[in-house]
Order: sequence, then C-alpha cells, then structure tokens
Amino acid sequence: MKLRLHRYRLPLRHPFTIARGSTTEQPTLIVELEHAGVSGYGEAAAVPFYGIDVDATAAALEHVQARLERAPFDRPETLWHAMRAPLAAAPAALCALDCAAYDLWGKLNGAPVWKLWGLDPSDACPTDYTIGIDALDQMVRKLREFPGWPVYKIKLGTDHDVAIVRTLRAHTEAVFRVDANCAWTAEQAGAIIPALARLGVQLVEQPLPPDDRHGMERLRAVSALPLVADESCRVEDDVDRCAPRFHGINIKLLKCGGLTPARRMIARARALGLAVMIGCFTESTVGISAASQLLPLVDYADLDGPLLLAADTAAGVRFDRGQPVYPAIDGCGITLR
Repeated sequence: MKLRLHRYRLPLRHPFTIARGSTTEQPTLIVELEHAGVSGYGEAAAVPFYGIDVDATAAALEHVQARLERAPFDRPETLWHAMRAPLAAAPAALCALDCAAYDLWGKLNGAPVWKLWGLDPSDACPTDYTIGIDALDQMVRKLREFPGWPVYKIKLGTDHDVAIVRTLRAHTEAVFRVDANCAWTAEQAGAIIPALARLGVQLVEQPLPPDDRHGMERLRAVSALPLVADESCRVEDDVDRCAPRFHGINIKLLKCGGLTPARRMIARARALGLAVMIGCFTESTVGISAASQLLPLVDYADLDGPLLLAADTAAGVRFDRGQPVYPAIDGCGITLR
C-alpha cells in the first residue's frame, strides 16, 4: 500500500457557534490508501476540544508510514489492530486510516461497505441538520435555508435557551433535538428540560460536563427527555460508564478510532439497552460517507457536517431532506475532488 496525505482548510457556510466558541473554517486531513491502483479515503478533521490537530495527525501517520506500507492488506480490522498500538496517542489518525482501509476494502471487493456487512440501506435513519447558536433571527434564517428537513438539532448553552427553541418551533413542526455541549448545571437542566419537552424536543445531548457524574445520575432519574452522552462517551470503555447516567450514546469515529471500534460500541450499547446515535464533527463528505455505512445500525443520526461547509473535498453519500442517498460506487462511495 501507499499512503498519501491531503490537507485542506474548508470554509463554512456560516460562522458556527456552540457553547464553547465559534469558527469560520475547518482544517482537515484526508488520508489516501492506494493499493493496486485503487484508492480509499478517510478523514481526520481538526477538533481543538479533543486536541486533534491536522499537523500532529499527519506527523503520527508519517511516523508509521514505512511500517504501514509494508503491511499486507486483507481486511480493515487486521490493519486497525496492527496500527492500534503505534497510533494509541492519535485516535484521529487511527480513525482516518481505518476509514480509508474500509473504503479501499470495499472498492477492491467490488461492493459498498454496508453490503459487505450484510446491511440494508433502506433501514438507514435520516440525519438532522444543526442550527448553531446565533441571534434569534439568524437561527430562524438558518432553519429556513434547509426547509422540509425532518429533524433539526439546536445548539444551546445561552441564558435564553427555552426562548430559542420556542422561537424556532413557531417556524416548523419538525422533530427537534437539542445539544447543550456540557453548558448546564444539573439544576439548570432540571428546570429547562420540562419546558423543552413541552415544545416537542425529542432528546437532549450532553447537558452536563463529563466530570459531573453524580449530577448526571440524578438528572437521568428525573429527566422528562432521553439524555444522550457525547463528550462523556469517547471510546469503547466509556459505553459501560455511560449506562447508569444516560439513555443513549453518540458515537463519533474521530473520538473512538474509526469504524472498527464503532461497530463494537454499537453492539455493547445494544447489550446494555442504550440507544445509539452516530454523530460527527464539522467534517467533509469523506468522513461522513464512512460514518453513513453505520446508519442501518443506529437510532439517530447527526451527520450534517458537509451541509455546514461552503466547499467540500469529495463526492459520496449525500442527504436529501435528511434521507441518505448512497452513490453507486463501491467502498464508502467516496470520490475525491
């Protein structure tokens, strides 16, 4: 195999604001694995909150490049296990490599990854579209840019969270999900969540900081809405830790290290009776096409990363009013532009 790295700085459609801050562009690293003239692609977008940096990710991959290019390639899982130890400190690098391996594997075997896994894309759930924090009129305008969407995710963490949801509710009857990104205390969440339930909100993502475990246990016992772990669920071992504190988990490939561990996390969550969301950061179609292979296995999807971009890196899985449209291309369906 040959390893190639491609760096991009992708402009956003709008400044994207959550409780932790704002950004106007997304740095990302596209990993290309080439074998027998066929290329597979994976992505490692920069995520400062998790310490994921494009240059550091590239350096980690370059450090294992000689070892990687000597390795035989049969199945992505084999490569993941071979690279797990040398990339233990760089899960985003491991993720991008794993996703590129699955894309390559599918293309070499002449089938989409979902088909090789025995899945049916008609079972795939729709994705939401995220409305970042902004002035109320701007949040309404963002919603109107994507009319008819079945689900919208609303970022919260302000001093007027209920007013935001009430204002947006006046403009659509679609399902709402909210994401506080750790911004509330247990007391605030206990006061806000009943009002959100009355406004037709479906679930709440990560209301409290990950270290407030006791607060989450108390909140879960009384919450009027399902609570889904995001920042509290990074890797496989976190699934069991989330079970007493949440009703579901949000799996993101960049956090856990790729598709290989993500499938195990889904299986473990099911065994524990947890709902499963497959989520993303602000990623291009490369990362989203990989994550979309898991859609038939999960309950909720938050894979709107490319919809937040003004320019993309690739063609692949796309969404038509939330519904995934899989291309007639093998692997994860990715064609780099």
